[in-house]
Amino acid sequence: MSDRELKALTTLGFDELARATGGIGSIHQAIGGRVFRAVGPGAALVGTMHDGISRVVFRSLAGGTRAVGLAAGTMAGRRTGPALSRTRRGSAVIAAIAGLTGDALEEQGSPLAEPMAVRLGGEPVALEPAALTAAFPDATPYIVVFLHGLMETEFSWGAHDTYGTRLARELGCTPVYVRYNSGLRISQNGRCLSELMEELAAAWPVEPERVALVGHSMGGLVARSACHRGAEDGAAWAGLVRHSVSLGTPHMGAPLEQAVHVLSAGLAAVPETRPFANFLRRRSGGIRDLRQGSLVDEDWRDCDPDALRAAACAEVPLLEGATHCFVSATITRSHRHPLGRMLGDTLVLRPSARGRSRTRRIPFEDEHGMHLGGASHFALLNHPAVYEKLRVWLA
Repeated sequence: MSDRELKALTTLGFDELARATGGIGSIHQAIGGRVFRAVGPGAALVGTMHDGISRVVFRSLAGGTRAVGLAAGTMAGRRTGPALSRTRRGSAVIAAIAGLTGDALEEQGSPLAEPMAVRLGGEPVALEPAALTAAFPDATPYIVVFLHGLMETEFSWGAHDTYGTRLARELGCTPVYVRYNSGLRISQNGRCLSELMEELAAAWPVEPERVALVGHSMGGLVARSACHRGAEDGAAWAGLVRHSVSLGTPHMGAPLEQAVHVLSAGLAAVPETRPFANFLRRRSGGIRDLRQGSLVDEDWRDCDPDALRAAACAEVPLLEGATHCFVSATITRSHRHPLGRMLGDTLVLRPSARGRSRTRRIPFEDEHGMHLGGASHFALLNHPAVYEKLRVWLA
């Protein structure tokens, strides 16, 4: 059986190299044009010749690179063995690429754009009674669903003693890990998660009585979006949710995406740097949603994604009947330390993880929150102090 994922990955790599060649050519022509304009009318003939030659050269280089990529992809597709998405390392590579351009891959029908699915040992589990019974022979009425963050997979929660395995041992719940294309819009993933949860609850080996959602980073936003969608649709699964826990989730937005948005606008203003702006503007819709923590379609549909000033995102209410918990972190032991206030956990600031900003506030209750000092963003995926709090909350 040919490896479609490896073939697509190889071809994509060469396509990106060809795009980079074209970008270099654009920079070269922009600089040359500025020089020839400065010299004056006498350089018009030389400038025309220069542009024509450089255009042919760079197009040839880009075309040749793509041709080599197609050949290399064909050879890679002949590889036999487990699909990349089934392995820890292979899925990590695909997840990183999907996080960057997952929406474009989805539109192209690329094998690298994986549909949302429950995963066990890297393998997707069909949402059918027989498949779920085989995958979860000791299924209980208490389901805890784990949602990874941007460019992550279910493997990101750890290799052995994960939150899920410990909760199963101590609380008698059943951990379920979901993998999704983090490059898609958060509202799209929220809709898919709501549909997945409805199918999962209907086909679960025993009658489900209680559901908890645990999301890391973007996963917390996807969980909130799914709860909102489920509540609006009157989905049965939404009525089973008793807890929703967000770990380092940028409810108010992530500063890195906010900075990239402004930077791309500045780079686009000058021809010599416009190729860099075009590269940054290719980032996925999922990443763009992290600018404000957007959860619904209305925040992005029919809007200019590159507009410097965007309208405020819609305020989405928390799911009624559930307890909403959150964990924030800073790399400094004290969240009051200037460095901790400026960098947060390196990717998310403490106020954002707590659902607070100068103009917005999510009605989280302080008693259901936790701050972890001296920890990075990814430490929240498997940390003893976080687990102890999780166990108390979910018990």
